[in-house]
Amino acid sequence: MMKLPDHIQLREVGPRDGLQNEAKPVPTADKIRWIDQLAAAGPTYIEATSFVSPRWIPQLSDAAAVMSGIARRPGVTYAALVPNMKGLHYALAAGIDEAAVFLSASETHNRSNVNKSVAETLPQLREVAEGALQAGRTVRGYISTVFGCPFEGSVPLTDICRLIEAYLEMGVREISLGDTIGVANPKQVETVLAYLLARYPADVLALHFHDTRGMALANVLVSMEMGITRFDAAAGGLGGCPYAPGASGNLASEDLVHCLHAMGVATGVDLEQLLAAAAYIQEKIERPYPASHMLASWR
Repeated sequence: MMKLPDHIQLREVGPRDGLQNEAKPVPTADKIRWIDQLAAAGPTYIEATSFVSPRWIPQLSDAAAVMSGIARRPGVTYAALVPNMKGLHYALAAGIDEAAVFLSASETHNRSNVNKSVAETLPQLREVAEGALQAGRTVRGYISTVFGCPFEGSVPLTDICRLIEAYLEMGVREISLGDTIGVANPKQVETVLAYLLARYPADVLALHFHDTRGMALANVLVSMEMGITRFDAAAGGLGGCPYAPGASGNLASEDLVHCLHAMGVATGVDLEQLLAAAAYIQEKIERPYPASHMLASWR
C-alpha cells in the first residue's frame, strides 16, 4: 500500500524559473500582481526573481522593482536566485528573505550555464552563502542535471554527494535536486534517493522535476513514498532551462496540488486561487490556458 506524507511543502518557482525562459517581456506590474496572487493562494515559499545580469536574462532585469512592489504576506518566504556577490548586494538591499545559489552536477552544463567549472563555481557560491548568512538571511542551494545532463548523459552519484556536502558545509538549509531536462523516471528516482537518503536526512532535500516527457508527477509520488516532502513547481507549468537543450516546462503547481489533494495529502494551498493565478500569467505571456484546467473539481 502506498505510504504518503500527511503534508508537503510547495516551493513556487514560477516567477523566477518559470519566467526566465519566456521571450515575451512581462511588465513589472504584471509580475507583482502575479506574485501577490500566488501568495494569496497559500504557498509559504515563492522564488520571486533573480539578481543576475540583465544581459543574461533580460526578463528578470526588474528584480529590485519586483521585490519592492510585492505585498509581503506574513509567513511567506520571498526568495531570489543570487549568482554572485554583486547580485547579493542588490538582493539584500531589495529585502529578500532567502538567497538561492546554484550550480550543475555536470561540468559541461555548468560551463554552459555560468561559464565556469564546478571547482571554480563553488568558492563563489560559498562567498554568497557566507554573505547572506551574515546578513541574517537563509540560503537554499540548487543542483542541476542530477538525473541526467543534455551534454554528458548520466551523472555519477558520487558527484552529487560531493556537491551536497559542499552546500551543507556552507550552511545551506535546503538543497533542491533538479531534473533539468526532464529525463528522470520513477525507478531512477528511487535509485538516486535510496543512495542519497542513506547519507543525508530527507528534510534537507527537495526535488525539482521538469515535465518534458510527462513523468514529473510519477516521480513526485516515488519521492514522497521515500520521505521527501518538499517540491519545486511553477504555476502554469512555465519554465525550462535556456542552457539545457530539450528542456521543457516545470511541473505545474496546479497539477501537483490537484493530485495531492485528490490523494488526501495537504498542501496549504487553495487550488481555485492557484488556478486563477496560473491562468493570469498564461494570458500575460499570450499562451492559451486550457479551460479544463480551471475546473478544480468535478461538479
